[in-house]
Amino acid sequence: MKYLIILFFIPINIFSQDFIQRLEDSPRHHEWKKLVNNNREEINTFIVFPEVAKKVPVIILIHENRGLNYWARSMADQIAEMGYIVLAPDLLSGTAPDGGGTTSFKNSDQARTAIYDLSPEKVTSDLDVVFKYGKNIDSANGKVAVIGFCWGGSQTFKYATNNSSISAAFVCYGTGPKNEIDYKNITAPIYGFYGGNDNRVNATIENSVSAMKKAKSFYEPVIYDGAGHGFFRAGENIDASELNKNARTQGLNRLKKLLSKL
Repeated sequence: MKYLIILFFIPINIFSQDFIQRLEDSPRHHEWKKLVNNNREEINTFIVFPEVAKKVPVIILIHENRGLNYWARSMADQIAEMGYIVLAPDLLSGTAPDGGGTTSFKNSDQARTAIYDLSPEKVTSDLDVVFKYGKNIDSANGKVAVIGFCWGGSQTFKYATNNSSISAAFVCYGTGPKNEIDYKNITAPIYGFYGGNDNRVNATIENSVSAMKKAKSFYEPVIYDGAGHGFFRAGENIDASELNKNARTQGLNRLKKLLSKL
């Protein structure tokens, strides 16, 4: 009797593998730190130190709605490569069924659901703890800026309304606050990075521009033609479109110049 054998191959997530490889090959010092907020809850934070000879600013990186995954950690390493200390807190710390964080969820959909269950007060409280820690790192110069992607971009804009001590905020395809009064509390310059094919987010830019003008605060949104939502991540994929690749390259170049002004 002859048998027909059909083999099913499950493709490996080569994109995650690339991010893992970058982290493994990085010459920079990586470490994990469990920071504790006022409720005695731990915030698991990934820290990357640059190879520099002087004290430098700290950048807080706020992850996407998928949590602190390999891509977010890889992005932290890339920003540290520019010469900055990067703190990337897992804002899902303690929210998984087993009490863990991002990596304890079965899949990114579950992590995304948990993200939107977080209260604004908890997110702000956790970021305050990370901010305070960053201000006091021995090898830091006391300046702290914030960058966020997608959900993290919106949280970055919001955190700028809650902390007048941050040096700058870099909002990557995230929306600004809906309430105009919130903008009055912003003192740091806000730099926006947006994809041209992301009208869900871009439709909110005009409101932010108007509110920031009334608050007499600095806001510089830049839209990268043809790029989609999440182009900093999507532009890194092997099958990335040229427009996403170009937006990512241009965005990183702009980010590097802006960070040098801190």
